[in-house]
Amino acid sequence: MPEFLTLLPPDEARALLLSHLAGPLADSAALDSFLALGRVLASDVAAPHPLPEFPRSTVDGYAVRAADTFGAGESLPAYLTLIGEIPMGAPAALTLDSAQCALIHTGGMLPAGSDAVVMVEYTQQIGRGDLHGRPGEIEIMRAVAVGENVISIGEDVRAGQVVLPHGTLLREAEIGGLMALGLTEVRVARKPRVGLISSGDEVVEPNQLAGPGQVRDINSYTLAALVTRAGGEAIRYGIVKDDFSALQAMARKALSECDAVVITAGSSASTRDMTADVIRTLGEPGVLAHGINTRPGKPTILGAAEGKAVIGLPGNPVSALVNGFLFVLPVVEKLLGVLPRPRATVMARLTVNLASQAGREDWWPVKLLTNYRSPITNYQLPITNYDADPIFGKSNLIFTLAAADGLLRIPPDATGLSAGETVEVVLI
Repeated sequence: MPEFLTLLPPDEARALLLSHLAGPLADSAALDSFLALGRVLASDVAAPHPLPEFPRSTVDGYAVRAADTFGAGESLPAYLTLIGEIPMGAPAALTLDSAQCALIHTGGMLPAGSDAVVMVEYTQQIGRGDLHGRPGEIEIMRAVAVGENVISIGEDVRAGQVVLPHGTLLREAEIGGLMALGLTEVRVARKPRVGLISSGDEVVEPNQLAGPGQVRDINSYTLAALVTRAGGEAIRYGIVKDDFSALQAMARKALSECDAVVITAGSSASTRDMTADVIRTLGEPGVLAHGINTRPGKPTILGAAEGKAVIGLPGNPVSALVNGFLFVLPVVEKLLGVLPRPRATVMARLTVNLASQAGREDWWPVKLLTNYRSPITNYQLPITNYDADPIFGKSNLIFTLAAADGLLRIPPDATGLSAGETVEVVLI
């Protein structure tokens, strides 16, 4: 039986793989901003005008000159003359002079001469005017500072400011920002094409009846979902039997048509181990790492051919998907040129002891349970409100992962974790 090469730590192996890739794809396309959710910007977005474009009130109240309210309080209010109301959606045609105010609503444009807004809760109208055109009077029971309850021109965005740099992943807030600036079209990076190949005489399509000794293809579908959610385009190349020439031909085809290739199964140290040999024939530099010091997924193969990633993942569904998170996802992100961003995590209290081998990085699927404990115990720091309950199962049992809310990492310098420890769980 062939031996694995020297096992590399996952972080080192991932860095080695990414260093051999050509980098972000140069292709981009114009896309309706409303349809760009989840896409990555291919160029900077600069504001064509300031935001807001006019000074606006953030509350319902009265536009005033702040100096006219200085010293005002409930026991000694200030009295201002009401000269009108600012209409919504229209320019403020009024100009305030000393000791004057105007009724204004949230989002309304401040009239000339005003520099603050008093909230309606701190006012009282004591005169409503009369038929002869004499104005009413407003009692101000709280002083305001210059700029209070006001958004100034350009306070959110300055004209010409780069508001979204290239590489930004467009979320709901970014879509809203684009619309606020009237930018209804953006340039986005092309979705990286990731070819997915399943191999093995025992693997059949999900719509087929699995006979004795056969299993339905899981990996190409879970990995396709992972690639799609990461912003890539998954292309399935079907199932290849345990034949070197057939696997080599399919891998070459996928590599010529895609930006990266993932082959599942055929990566274990056995007489049927062909994936590593196939990768060596696809181009330089070939296999970069055969064996990662992690569990699950020790027999993972990382390779590159002429600037494109070629990854061999174990056939066991849990191993394949966990290592898809560790290695396929970063490849898609590099091809997109997406700016680094933290993974969604939650702190939780481990429910049981977990053993680990020193020097190996372990990933455990866990279920997050709400524990309803008091957030403060004996005046110590707040305790997490979640329990991390490990799901025990072998790496070929896909529903052990389907039942999980996240993955718990045991670092290589630890020999395990103890029940009661606060741990970080990567949400999946």
